[in-house]
Amino acid sequence: MTFAEIGVIVLPVFGLVGLGFLASRFGLVGDRVGDGLGDFVNVIGIPLLIFRTVGTAHFPDQSPWPLWFAYFGGVIVAWALGTLIATRVFGRSRTEGVIAGACASFSNTVMVGVPLIVSAYGEAGALPLFMLISVHLPVMMVVGTLMTERAARLDRGAVEPFHLGRVLMRILRNLLTNALVIALAAGALWRMTGLPLSGVPRTVIDQLASAAVPCALFALGIGLKRYGLFGEFRIAAALSVVKLLVMPAFVLVLAHFVFGLTPLWTAVLTVTAGCPSGVNAYLFAVRFDTAHGTASNSIGLSTALAGFTMVLLFNAVVQFG
Repeated sequence: MTFAEIGVIVLPVFGLVGLGFLASRFGLVGDRVGDGLGDFVNVIGIPLLIFRTVGTAHFPDQSPWPLWFAYFGGVIVAWALGTLIATRVFGRSRTEGVIAGACASFSNTVMVGVPLIVSAYGEAGALPLFMLISVHLPVMMVVGTLMTERAARLDRGAVEPFHLGRVLMRILRNLLTNALVIALAAGALWRMTGLPLSGVPRTVIDQLASAAVPCALFALGIGLKRYGLFGEFRIAAALSVVKLLVMPAFVLVLAHFVFGLTPLWTAVLTVTAGCPSGVNAYLFAVRFDTAHGTASNSIGLSTALAGFTMVLLFNAVVQFG
């Protein structure tokens, strides 16, 4: 894959993000448009894309465990580095440190990962991506919530008992009502029936799923105005370096050299690991009412820079292909 071919993949993706930002910046569309597009993407478009892929694709005999271990090995390293940067370098609290770790490791798999992987590798690349997404959200939400709850208790010197069961039940309710989780389960169930997905239902699903990718990117661009870039620039820049370069480098090494994954699976994991910070890091900040600037600026800055770093990552995975 030449630089020109990489550009053909990366430029349209981040070009749509840029158009969304400019449309918002010059008042052509408001935040409500971005929110509406985001709701469509997360509740209808991407779930239907997941349902179609999981329900109709041919699954390889290869175990998903090496894929998961390779990716989450990179998550552990990035989260630890992000936490250390926030607490040791910038002197932030434990809670802010955990949220900074989430900024450095929680990839925007839906708004950026899906468009990039589908554009670059088609349905063949979407399959390992959705295998990762099937555990990515549950694992990151459970670990992130528990770590942030613990850090918040330590920061305020709380002595009351920690209700683990109550926290886990809240997380479980959120996951069971999440459209992505429902789509994964529905796709698996449809696959078990052995029925074909064809005719009018397939046509409708294809049309809605194909709209998900451009809508996701345009909505992300609109959201950049909200997140901003410069309020907490220094810490956001440090976390963006970890998220966009350090984490995918670790994932690439683990996937290729340690677990011996196929070139396609290695590429999918590496590109996904190099996606900018996802909105869930900001949701942690809102939930615990701290580090709003760190989270929002990390999302904005990493998204703005990802258009450049993705060219490097695609070139790197080509060398290992």
